[in-house]
Amino acid sequence: MIDPHVHLRDGELQHKETIRHGLSVAERLGIAGVFDMPTTSPPIMLRGHIVSRLECAERAASSVFYGLYCGLSSDPGQIREAVACTREFDQVIGLKLFAGRSTGNLSISDIPSQFRVFQTLAEERYSGVLAVHCENEADFVPELWDPNDPISHCKVRPSIAEVHSIETMISLAKNAGFIGNLHVCHISVPASVELIEGTRPEVDFGITCGVTPHHLLLFDDMMNGVDGLLLKMNPPLRSKAERDELC
Repeated sequence: MIDPHVHLRDGELQHKETIRHGLSVAERLGIAGVFDMPTTSPPIMLRGHIVSRLECAERAASSVFYGLYCGLSSDPGQIREAVACTREFDQVIGLKLFAGRSTGNLSISDIPSQFRVFQTLAEERYSGVLAVHCENEADFVPELWDPNDPISHCKVRPSIAEVHSIETMISLAKNAGFIGNLHVCHISVPASVELIEGTRPEVDFGITCGVTPHHLLLFDDMMNGVDGLLLKMNPPLRSKAERDELC
């Protein structure tokens, strides 16, 4: 069993989690491997960052495989370095594109810059995994956020933002001649599954998706409770009806 989406925060955010502790928990749970996301501080984007993370994992001396994603910017030079790292290090299991902002500052929100990412990957003949956080920032309604009303976060980042972003990623990948596997992380609505399933036979690249336990087990009305703010996440929780259909 592998957990393909963990956040181990060594660096400036190590008070949240560390590689050593995360691997120890995974080992006790019987998990064979974990794949770490690049939303660290500083973010994992360059060869030096990767080497530092791998050395940290080695010091943890865990039997659990430690893999990681390298984050992408819209700079072709950085993208090429990231691709080179996937070929140099077996532990770099893929690349990560944030098509909408989440934790940190890795967001590439404008379409021309997103297209540049796919173009560069196509030029490099990258055939590996490109994991994408799909939320279209043009659909966000930030003025609706009220920290005293946690469920308002779900209105700030509506489900259509996810669907629109997935549509855009598929279109950009097709137009750029992308040959890898487009993986949509943590989908939260049934419409996303339908879009991906309907698209798969029509494209020349791989397209997969994943869903988190919290999007399968929780729903937005739970944020009205005393600890509702603890359920704030990106993408947000959705309605019970959408959750049930997603299951």
